[in-house]
Amino acid sequence: MKRFVAGCAALLSGAVVLALGAQAPPPETTRRLDPAFDAIVSPGTTLETLKDGFGFINGIVWVRESGGGHLLVSDIPANVVHRWTPGGTLSSFLEKPDWTRTTGRPAAPRFGANGIAVDPQGRVAYAAEADRAVVRLETNGTRTVLAERYDGKRLNSPNDLVFRSDGALYFTDPSGGNRFADWDLKKELPYQGVYLLKDGKLQLVVQDLERPNGIALSPDEKFLYVNDSVKRAILRYEVQRDGGVANGRVFADMSAGKGTGNPDGMKFDARGNLYSVGPGGIWVFSPEGKHLGMIVPPEFAPGFAFGDADGKSLYLAASSKLARIRLLNAGARW
Repeated sequence: MKRFVAGCAALLSGAVVLALGAQAPPPETTRRLDPAFDAIVSPGTTLETLKDGFGFINGIVWVRESGGGHLLVSDIPANVVHRWTPGGTLSSFLEKPDWTRTTGRPAAPRFGANGIAVDPQGRVAYAAEADRAVVRLETNGTRTVLAERYDGKRLNSPNDLVFRSDGALYFTDPSGGNRFADWDLKKELPYQGVYLLKDGKLQLVVQDLERPNGIALSPDEKFLYVNDSVKRAILRYEVQRDGGVANGRVFADMSAGKGTGNPDGMKFDARGNLYSVGPGGIWVFSPEGKHLGMIVPPEFAPGFAFGDADGKSLYLAASSKLARIRLLNAGARW
């Protein structure tokens, strides 16, 4: 009997040691689908969470300055754009960027800035979803509405935007749908468009997408890329001499993707690889459209931006978390 008890004790002791020694595998931060992905993210690279506790961050952009720069990131439920520095300081950059026209609306804000971009003059512009406008912040702190109507009708709900090197602006305008409730549900345009604002004139360049979302220009600015959250596809258009687009075709189909999320924010690196939010994380495509791999955020990340002095850090707006991963390539625009 003593031998039996001793044997059981030994077995239990060994099980405890094994249980204590067993550790959960580290969370997956990248997913390599092609050897070419190793030239984008070094094998074994980890992702760092920089700040937690946001409501839901989405719009994000790096503002370049001499010797470095800082990050702007929009917390939509708080209706605040924060300024984050590489030293870890977080401060308020812009209070109430959206939801400014309160007549007849609930007092509590429900929306904030979505896509954020910096124009060639260094001015910040953003998509104000609830105000149904694209707004530029001037250097003196005043705000200029760049676009809010097309053909006399109110825009739907501007979502994402990208500047060309000559200052021309492309942006997506999906429908806000019933998120705005009955008091602001008057959809005036019959389509969800992609627009070009050039020389003060607003032009509709795409009108056949179900829900245009993220938007990006190729590094040479010869192609415009727009993803469709409903079709779960990325479309590529040839940019014409006048800034219009033609010959749209499917660049990538993400419909078979697994995990949380639909096509959203998009960016290019300097080598022409396209990064797009998609199901399960940030998908990385070669210039030819081959799916090379994924960056897996700690939470769903609808937006991201290249940053730091060398442009080789990818900052992720991951719902309640701000995170960062180092890459081997710099961003084409950061």
